[in-house]
Amino acid sequence: MKRSPSEMVAEDRQAVVDNVLAQFFRAQLSRARTLDASYVDLWRSLEANTVGGKRFRPRMVSLAYDALGGIEVEPPAYVGAAFELLHTALIIHDDVIDRDFVRRGAPNIAGTYRDRAIGRGLDTVTAEHRGASAAVIAGDLALFNAYRLIDRSGANDVVRDRLLEVLDEALFASAAGELIDIDYAGGDEPPPVHDILRMVRLKTAVYTFECPLQAGAILAGASDAVVATLGDFGREIGIAFQLVDDLLGVFGAESLTGKTTLGDLREGKRTVLIAYATMRDGWAEFEGDFGNPDLDEAGADRIRAFLTDCGARRYLESLARDYSRRGLERLSAPHVPSALRDVLIPVADEVLERVK
Repeated sequence: MKRSPSEMVAEDRQAVVDNVLAQFFRAQLSRARTLDASYVDLWRSLEANTVGGKRFRPRMVSLAYDALGGIEVEPPAYVGAAFELLHTALIIHDDVIDRDFVRRGAPNIAGTYRDRAIGRGLDTVTAEHRGASAAVIAGDLALFNAYRLIDRSGANDVVRDRLLEVLDEALFASAAGELIDIDYAGGDEPPPVHDILRMVRLKTAVYTFECPLQAGAILAGASDAVVATLGDFGREIGIAFQLVDDLLGVFGAESLTGKTTLGDLREGKRTVLIAYATMRDGWAEFEGDFGNPDLDEAGADRIRAFLTDCGARRYLESLARDYSRRGLERLSAPHVPSALRDVLIPVADEVLERVK
């Protein structure tokens, strides 16, 4: 089957990002060997957690960069790799916060180190703490080195400073969103939908869509107006993306999402899906199960049936489509080049395609 020119560019760009990451990890493994074998193991585990992902954020960087006339190979690859490391750091830490030991259908770093500890005879509580501790260290390493990759991108001083500011905003906003999410999970009263949507934007949309798109535009020398509009588009599409993600967190197939569909229900995660359901008659029957760490599949199925019957699932799907439409409307601004519009419309379609 022949590849379209855009598919060829996307695949070639991803290959370069993969190569940047491979070179980075080779260098870090070489350094680690001078210190301790256990440190080498940690770096290998960290590298393994960057393999197999969809490289979604690097793709946002390259889509904007290429559509806006960028022609260089290495700078967008290094910037994309930086956002991939940032993503790796955030999901590692997020799994620790959520007490998840599986990612993409296999043990994550916390799960790997927990299982090793159990194999050495440690009790489960101690083993889980050891796994979480290793994951925190690995996430910290990924986080710091995301900034190092921006420094190595080859961008001139002015552009590099702007890129660092964008990466900083991605981390700053995501940390705020994560903290708000933690507060919501432990609260007695369910937060209103608009507050959860604000949390969604901070925790996910900024670092997944807004900032990678803006970074690609900055690297390509785009105008401030285009950079700002890409932020607006990324905000709307990013919210739609997370709404779909929350839906898949309850109704998705673990073989496709890589995460259990029990996690959010056991955690008592406050999503728009749940916020809507709590306002419907009959929710009180499920309050004892929602947030129960021992919730089983039968109990989860009962909650899923209620979420469907009360209209929460349908509401979330409709809201995701609405945010996707808002994002596309942002692209109608006259200063947005048609080439940029053409590559971003399929992104919006892809976000919604996951729930079909």
